[in-house]
Amino acid sequence: MTIRKREARVFAALAVSMTLALLLLKALSQNPPPAGAFCLTHYNDLPTIEKAVALDPDQAPRQWDTIEIFYSQTRGGNTEELVELEGLTGPDQLNCHFIIGNCLGADDGQIIKSGKWNKQLCAESAIIKDKKQTVIRICVIADKIARPTDFQIKRTEALTQILQRKFNIEARSIYYPDDWL
Repeated sequence: MTIRKREARVFAALAVSMTLALLLLKALSQNPPPAGAFCLTHYNDLPTIEKAVALDPDQAPRQWDTIEIFYSQTRGGNTEELVELEGLTGPDQLNCHFIIGNCLGADDGQIIKSGKWNKQLCAESAIIKDKKQTVIRICVIADKIARPTDFQIKRTEALTQILQRKFNIEARSIYYPDDWL
């Protein structure tokens, strides 16, 4: 057998095995393939976190003291879908300030401001029972099957850090879901 024939056979075997492995992984996967935490193309397409946190010029910021991150308990969604699922009449009734998308309804890692953030309204915490505390709630689109993507995790942590610095929130006042990482 010549070297060229052997190289052609090895290349064909490699292509077939990679294709079969890809199909098998796709069939077994519960999550859509993420764009990846360091995909520059996807990263450059998303608005900056600072823009997501920004308020209207005429809106005075509230003094926040706690950040709570929680899962939507849905496989996908965006503002409109969450409003519909929860039986609310409008997006201002959502009990969160930010939504982090996962490709199923919003871009992976997309940060969506809610009406509560725009108007600087309080949200009711599922963890903090003290009504005096002002909690920023961040909803990550995920559930027990559709886990948060790497990009959602990175963008949520970056958002949390910016909010923490901007409002001087202590690290002990930031609450992540039990199974965050």
